[in-house]
Amino acid sequence: MTSTTRTSLVPAVRAEGLVKVFGDNRAVDGVDLTVEAGTVYGVLGPNGAGKTTTINMLATLLRPDGGRAEIFGHDVVREPQVVRQLIGVTGQFASVDETLSATENLIIFSRLLGLSRTDAKLKAADLLERFALTDAAKRPLKKFSGGMRRRLDLAASLIAQPPLIFLDEPTTGLDPRTRGQMWDTIRELVATGSTVLLTTQYLDEADQLADRIAVIDRGRVVAEGTADELKSSVGTSSLQLRIADAADTADALRAIEQVLGVRGTLSPEASRITAPMADADRVADLLITFREAGIHLTEMSVQKPTLDEVFLTITGHDAADQAPDAASDSQKEEVPA
Repeated sequence: MTSTTRTSLVPAVRAEGLVKVFGDNRAVDGVDLTVEAGTVYGVLGPNGAGKTTTINMLATLLRPDGGRAEIFGHDVVREPQVVRQLIGVTGQFASVDETLSATENLIIFSRLLGLSRTDAKLKAADLLERFALTDAAKRPLKKFSGGMRRRLDLAASLIAQPPLIFLDEPTTGLDPRTRGQMWDTIRELVATGSTVLLTTQYLDEADQLADRIAVIDRGRVVAEGTADELKSSVGTSSLQLRIADAADTADALRAIEQVLGVRGTLSPEASRITAPMADADRVADLLITFREAGIHLTEMSVQKPTLDEVFLTITGHDAADQAPDAASDSQKEEVPA
């Protein structure tokens, strides 16, 4: 069976009970993951949750202390050389030479991967155009912005066009415009056949990009599913209403209880009513009741639970509240080839 055929028949990533210990710190504590080919899979958690350590084990950069993992059916410990041919890795810091130009960096990476001098130049030009870096191709990297460096590092990871790409917090430190460009690039990678495993501490990023999300906290996967499934797990959507005349507030609250069968809550400034919305069809009935009672609205919206609420509900703290990941420090152990 060819590698291409095999990658289409098995999950891109299958991890079972992964464990990694640094001294007294159990950085990864029994992580299970299954990533289907052709998807974006988000691993969401704060700094120190174990995201980078997990990526490093899956990418053959760290040997697991327990459990096992496969990349397209190939064991990361027993078949590291095969796994490395199937993956590209973009870490949190660009692995490039600051004194060389973008073109020179990409040509060097291409040559190290076995491309001829001519093919290396063609590949470098193609990737620079793809990542909108052609105008800066000859500029030394020390003059690049943070966003440009991230795009170049991602370009370097795609030289061999791997079927699986690990992106470890690819937008950390980027401005909103550059983050949006990186999101577009990630979507394009999947549209052209790659699988992306993305770690992030940005909840909106996981919400925007990931087909499925694993919430990881203190080395464990504490929840997994689509963004909508995770949101639904912590509650229903809510109806947000702003009443035109404050004198109608009491009547509006009574109507909500009668029609929707739930109690509305008044905001502290007494200008907005929030009510759980289990049945969207009843909202039309409520609006008719308001009209018949002469109650006018200045604003109405439906608010789904956010991933911020999901994370806070599941873990008991927000996504920024944790210590640095042990694997981001110097305690790293290379798996021998």
